[in-house]
Amino acid sequence: MEVRTQQLTRYILPMREGGSLPVLGEADDGFKYVVKLRGAGHGKKALVAEFLGSMIAKAFKFNVPETVLLNLSGLFGITEPDQEVQELMRNSEGLNVGLHYLSGAATFDPAVNSVDALTASKIVWLDAFLTNVDRTRLNPNMMIWNHELWLIDNGASFYFHHSWRDPLKAALDPFPYIKNHVFLPYADRLEEADRLMRQAITPRTLSKIVSLIPREWLEEDNSDISPEERRQAYETFLLDRLKNTSIFVAEAIKQQKLLRK
Repeated sequence: MEVRTQQLTRYILPMREGGSLPVLGEADDGFKYVVKLRGAGHGKKALVAEFLGSMIAKAFKFNVPETVLLNLSGLFGITEPDQEVQELMRNSEGLNVGLHYLSGAATFDPAVNSVDALTASKIVWLDAFLTNVDRTRLNPNMMIWNHELWLIDNGASFYFHHSWRDPLKAALDPFPYIKNHVFLPYADRLEEADRLMRQAITPRTLSKIVSLIPREWLEEDNSDISPEERRQAYETFLLDRLKNTSIFVAEAIKQQKLLRK
């Protein structure tokens, strides 16, 4: 399991659809990337969530754009006329996260597009596992590309890290926000999905993914928590959550029944 590091070489445009204002850029490998910026929104925590969420989804064999670490220099984006966007990029100098740009992809529309019950159940399971609050009917964060479903935008996952509350306690969160998930009404095979998903990944794989988080994303000024303690917190959360999937599966089933009343 490896993650490439590339240098951003060409700024293309801001992508104003998302609340965190990513930008589209080209790297020195010749490919275009949606660049999530460390200077935006929740900063480096959002990069960690995006990185972990994307890498874990990939480990589960979901379609996700390739995740790449992208170096951004102080001169990147100087042609952008919007001062707010320019300032955002200046504040993002250093290592950012890039997702391979799905050229020509269409936004998933639950009123038009559909998936089978097992796929819906697996995606509900994944987002409950990651505590991803942002895959709703209004904002599904999925694309249709080459006639296949692709998952994007995992930056709203791992919300425990905004307060750094006890990762062991956070791992046992039933995740009631699953009630808002776009696929919950169609996820009729949650118990089967739980069995299959637990078989599809190992604690060793999760630990390896956590070990790949760039150290600089775990550094925070004026904090008593060291980067390695933060890394350990993510690992503890994931490993304990994997041991206790029945908690969030039961909550998803409960919320699904409430939807159907």
